[in-house]
Amino acid sequence: MIVDVIMPKLGESITEGTIIEWKKQIGDTIVQDETILEISTDKVDSEVPSPSPGKLIEVLYSPNDVVAVGEVIARIGTEGEDALDSTTTSIQQSEIEEKPLASNNELEEKEEKIVIDNPENTNKSGKFYSPLVKSIARKESISDEELNSILGSGKNGRVSKKDILNYLEKRMVESKPESEIKQSNIRFEKSSGRVEEMGRVRKKIAEHMVHSQQTSPHVYSTIEADVTAMVAARERHKDSFQDKYSVKLTYTPIIMDACIKAIKDFPLINTSLDDDKIIHHDNINLGVAVALPDNNLIVPVVKSCEEKNIIGLARSSADLALRARSNNLEADEIFGSTFTVTNPGIFGSLFGMAIINQPNVAILSVGAITKKPVVKETEYGDVVVVRSMLYLTLGYDHRIIDGAYGTQFLARIVSELENFDINEVK
Repeated sequence: MIVDVIMPKLGESITEGTIIEWKKQIGDTIVQDETILEISTDKVDSEVPSPSPGKLIEVLYSPNDVVAVGEVIARIGTEGEDALDSTTTSIQQSEIEEKPLASNNELEEKEEKIVIDNPENTNKSGKFYSPLVKSIARKESISDEELNSILGSGKNGRVSKKDILNYLEKRMVESKPESEIKQSNIRFEKSSGRVEEMGRVRKKIAEHMVHSQQTSPHVYSTIEADVTAMVAARERHKDSFQDKYSVKLTYTPIIMDACIKAIKDFPLINTSLDDDKIIHHDNINLGVAVALPDNNLIVPVVKSCEEKNIIGLARSSADLALRARSNNLEADEIFGSTFTVTNPGIFGSLFGMAIINQPNVAILSVGAITKKPVVKETEYGDVVVVRSMLYLTLGYDHRIIDGAYGTQFLARIVSELENFDINEVK
């Protein structure tokens, strides 16, 4: 019997996954629940266990392939199934290992057998193409006629993965205007530095940021808060808070709590846009940006924040941040945010202009808390005093939020922070 291995659905919002690495090779014996491969959904890596004991007899996708949830990605043969029975196995395994087909006589002989035994691997001209090559051709909209024109370096002139990728690169260069090609060459000639491929997570971040900029017209408002009382209260009570609740009292949950209270007064901040429809969310799900050790960024989500006090927010945000830095988040824990908070201030930045985390319509950037001279009004006249000050910058989607609404929301947060009462927490 043959058992299909399916691309799993690891969260409500997840529709596809990227294959990172096959932990098992074709022909390997597998026990039930043993890890077969590792996949990535957005920025979270997950292991896929075997649904059955047996042997891995077929692998349908290669590393870096993006596969829709529910698709068959591999097949396991139980008792009586030979790991080499699959007609595509040897070719696909060679593609995964990125070995040239022409360099291995045994693979070439098996490939010959595939051409004869499996007509599905040929096109109308009768030429053989491996499943990976056919997949690349479909993705890049290469017709059968164009595919037949590619000179192959494999046995009997067959087209390998390297051949089709080289062809695509050449086609892209040839389609550019001559002036653009010359300018590109000049840039590379001037560069003497090291060239590095972007990592998988960095690519995801880049795609997300570009998509957000193209989707939302960003507007920014900045406001200053006097958080002297808040800083003093935290300093006095942070040790007793940790002793009592076994979690650190940082500024993050205090700011999160202020955001939640402000959102209740300004609910438009907690919406999303679907074309010309405004989606009002029932829960407040706060995304809290976390800087990772590899210099990447991830935004785990504290769900249903309106149900939590500062103690609960402190525990939830600390747990998510710890597991984010050790790559132990569940895939669904980075989806579903309705508002996002990012804190470049912990690295010394006075304020930041963050890009909206789609599909949110707003993001709060928290600056560094710094002591500086401030003019204060008193009954005796204006005086200059040293205060702990904080810049807060709100980035918002101008399609739905105007400056007055965004600034009033910020002012509401400031009011909460400036009037922070530690006794309400304890």
